[in-house]
Amino acid sequence: MKKQLIGLLFLVLSASYFQPAVAQQEQDAPFKIGTASFLLNGKPYVIRCGELHFARIPKAYWRQRLKMVKAVGLNTVCAYLFWNFHETTPGKFNWEGQADAAEFCKIAQEEGLYVILRPGPYSCAEWEFGGFPWWLLQKKDLKLRTQDPYYMDRSRQYLKEVGRVLSSLQITHGGPILMVQVENEYGSYGTDKDYLLKLRDYLKEANFNVPFFTCDGVVQLKNDVQKDLFAVVNFGSNPEAGFKALREVQPEGPLMCGEYYPGWFDSWGNAHHTGSSDRMVKELDWMLEQKASFSIYMIHGGTSFGLWAGANCQPYLPETSSYDYDAPISENGSANPKFYALRDMLKKHLQPGEHLPDVPAGIPVQKIAAFNLTSVAPVLSQLGKPVLSDTTLYMEDLGQGYGMMAYETTLPAGAKSTLDFTEVHDYAEVYLDQKLIGVLNRMKNEHSISLPALSKNTRLRVLVEAMGRVNYGDYMHDRKGLQGEVYRISNIGKLQLRGWKHYSIPLGEGNPAFKYQPVATAGKLNEPAFYKGSFNAKNNNDFYLDMRWFKKGVVWINGHCLGRYWNIGPTQTMYVPGVWLNAGKNEVVVLDLHRPLAPRLQGLEKPILDSLTELKAISSNHRKAGQQFGNNAGSLIYSGTMENSAKWQNFNFPLKSGRYIAIEALNNFAEDAYTSIAELELLDENGKQIPRNLWKVIYVDSEELKSQDGKSENVFDLQYTSIWHSQWKDNSPKHPHQIVIDLGAQINISGIKVLPRQDMETGRIKDFRLYLTNKPFKGL
Repeated sequence: MKKQLIGLLFLVLSASYFQPAVAQQEQDAPFKIGTASFLLNGKPYVIRCGELHFARIPKAYWRQRLKMVKAVGLNTVCAYLFWNFHETTPGKFNWEGQADAAEFCKIAQEEGLYVILRPGPYSCAEWEFGGFPWWLLQKKDLKLRTQDPYYMDRSRQYLKEVGRVLSSLQITHGGPILMVQVENEYGSYGTDKDYLLKLRDYLKEANFNVPFFTCDGVVQLKNDVQKDLFAVVNFGSNPEAGFKALREVQPEGPLMCGEYYPGWFDSWGNAHHTGSSDRMVKELDWMLEQKASFSIYMIHGGTSFGLWAGANCQPYLPETSSYDYDAPISENGSANPKFYALRDMLKKHLQPGEHLPDVPAGIPVQKIAAFNLTSVAPVLSQLGKPVLSDTTLYMEDLGQGYGMMAYETTLPAGAKSTLDFTEVHDYAEVYLDQKLIGVLNRMKNEHSISLPALSKNTRLRVLVEAMGRVNYGDYMHDRKGLQGEVYRISNIGKLQLRGWKHYSIPLGEGNPAFKYQPVATAGKLNEPAFYKGSFNAKNNNDFYLDMRWFKKGVVWINGHCLGRYWNIGPTQTMYVPGVWLNAGKNEVVVLDLHRPLAPRLQGLEKPILDSLTELKAISSNHRKAGQQFGNNAGSLIYSGTMENSAKWQNFNFPLKSGRYIAIEALNNFAEDAYTSIAELELLDENGKQIPRNLWKVIYVDSEELKSQDGKSENVFDLQYTSIWHSQWKDNSPKHPHQIVIDLGAQINISGIKVLPRQDMETGRIKDFRLYLTNKPFKGL
């Protein structure tokens, strides 16, 4: 009797803390969250999950990809919904064709897989605007991911529609959906727990009655974990530390990694990311030995077709259309060595009565012989009717979501001067009359350009291409076009340019009608143009379109938008699904912002995912020849020693003031030549984080750009898995290593926070020094 009373008391205490186990589920529910494990039909259940996104896979290939997921040894798939993929126009929802989320879930169930649904409203996922519809930005005072009334009302309408389409597919109704996520990684953005609970209530109103959960990274968990919602933790390595952090905020319940990273996504101008197969297998095996559940992000990355690839910020980094992710299932759905290593390990952890099906045959690939594009349509000479405004407008002001805009005004005669556009979102070509005088790239924080002396009034044209909207962090209100006032600055003063004409050039699945002419008679074009041609395909096999003759733009095959290409790399090819081909003639249209080397294409059997042509495509030249951090002892404000851990390291000191800050690594715990940092933050006089939007790296003694994305700007890019890493591929300079940041203004600093690299110990700093000054450091 005594033991029974103790057991009853334990259950009562557990229920009082661990609400998700009892409050949001019926006692006879087929899937429940217990105090120690998930329960499926009353029996302990370990979720072996993998993430893949139906929006990134041609619908005709959904079943093949899901068969691959089953064959590798998983029992569940995680599926994001992207709000902007389903509500492209306010109030008009699309759940058909490529957007048929219900059909995807049904196929998953037919293939023996359960589904974890991640409906948003915010998703991230390196997807355009994190999944938010662009039209939200037409409301100028919008505050995303807050209790802003307009944002919450639109989110509620969207989630109600999600419930209409998908609530009948919950396991409580005989469907495959086990759990539903509330928002996504909110702890990395805010701390308003009432906001999360309201979204949870919207999901309840939408007739979802399976368990709800939240996910976040190890260091952000504390910001959104609460007893009313089950929590899972995201990490890319060190599961023991990740689960320890989860236990600190959620003492009971099954352990689950909501996103385990086998690779990483790619951004333009950075080396292709890969992940260790051995580490992945070892860490997932360890999790399963502990009866812990997981979801591999991504098990199959796929492709961000169309203009759906997003961007990160600080600095601005648009992502590639290829979302290969170095995942176990490659971009074209084929099994790679990582797949087979994972399958061999998962065979040891099958549940009673479970067996692995054979690996499906791969979708065949083909070569396409080189062919020429024979017609061309210049863009600037075929602009439509303009919208007039005294000052520059955003793309969203014109009712346009994606593509390009042309701005036009008149420059009066005058001496040499500089044009300053405040900010350019995201890539601009500047023309005087018909002459291209330069390019401005947001990735390099370029927003001004020199003007020659003008002897007469001259037409100024600025063609702005919108790349992906920021999908993560504090800079998501990413409106496109020219930002703010435009000034002409000369020795006689500062003149604001007015009287602008705005031309919309929408791109995506439906493009403006341009008149084409033969390439042979068009002459040398020095402006953006559409190039068109055709090729014959013998079959419907996949291939990779080789874009190395072209420079920057967008590609369509038979009306399907394949995405963006850019010759800076790392991606030099574009995945072409064979199911989008015609038997016989196939039409290709290529928009190129610059004159191509030749209007020529070919199809390859293998992708080119890691070929950088500009190692400094993003980073400016942080270290000039002969430049060296000098003796700056007079600017030293702190010396300290870090811990050898993946946790945030906090260091406080008496209040100091300055504009230029330098952190100098003297050594590391491995006693080798390398230095790495994941994130660097500064604290103001109240101990609060100082905004980093004006930060700019002006010197780093060493950074790895060739074989790893180790650029110095990673220390303030808001991504905890990206790092600054000193050079190691071709040279390994010894300590000390320094990074110098211009903070953009003189500020007061009372401390720093440093996040060491998360995936391994290599490069973690031991002893360091911190310098601060109002003038550039000696030697720089």
